[in-house]
Amino acid sequence: MIEKQVNQKAWFMVLPVFLLVAFSAIIPLMTVVNYAFQDTFGSNQFYWVGLDWFKEIIHSERFHDAFFRQVAFSAIILTIEIPLGVAIALAMPKKGWGVPVCLISMALPLLIPWNVVGTIWQIFARVDIGLLGHTLTQLGINYNYTQDPVAAWITIIVMDVWHWTSLVVLLSYAGLSSIPDVYYQAAKIDGASKISIFRYIQLPKMQRVLLIAVLLRFMDSFMIYTEPFVITGGGPGNSTTFMSIDLVKMAIGQFDLGPAAAMSLLYFLVILLLSWVFYTVMSNIGEESSNGGV
Repeated sequence: MIEKQVNQKAWFMVLPVFLLVAFSAIIPLMTVVNYAFQDTFGSNQFYWVGLDWFKEIIHSERFHDAFFRQVAFSAIILTIEIPLGVAIALAMPKKGWGVPVCLISMALPLLIPWNVVGTIWQIFARVDIGLLGHTLTQLGINYNYTQDPVAAWITIIVMDVWHWTSLVVLLSYAGLSSIPDVYYQAAKIDGASKISIFRYIQLPKMQRVLLIAVLLRFMDSFMIYTEPFVITGGGPGNSTTFMSIDLVKMAIGQFDLGPAAAMSLLYFLVILLLSWVFYTVMSNIGEESSNGGV
């Protein structure tokens, strides 16, 4: 019997990828870990402090406030963008010339860089030269996102909804397009209403796509930095200082490398944990719905 030899040379094709990942992710991560457990006074001299930085961050009121602001922002974003994206996808045409027009229109906001989005809304919402801010002022609405925390939050939320709802729309539309017509034909024969079709056909078939949409939007909203920093800089006061902005202020503004490194690791673990919870819960819901449908 001839023994089949396995060619291991294919691993050399993957080697550049591993080197790139090591250079761009693993090495910076190890640097952060090094700073998180040590203190330095310059001259590249480090002193072991153990878990002191983590204890300081965990018991810091500043960290708690930034964390709850971040959680509130992500919860509001998911509550608005997921239902809105699904509703827009349901309203989009399935055939004809309107399909490419709608898809291109939905994709346009996603093509704009994040810092440009922040700059656009910073100018758009200004009360002196911005169309939105000037219009609201003329209508007698007291709107100034540089002085009013509520106006600042509304501006950032509306900006994020405008920028990222398109992602949910495109994912939902792809999920709807993959549903075979036989399901709709059977529902039409049974005389099912649009609500019943959405509940028993469209929504179960879209669950995997919606899982991806929720995870992507949660991770992105929980790590948001560029847009709110460009618009408000974390203000007025600290009302829009999310965890990412607070981390940058601590690391670059105050040059507290040890606490900043500890906070970044906690930040990473929180995102990882919450993403796992989202994935587990929504996967279990999808499995229960599939078993129930069978």
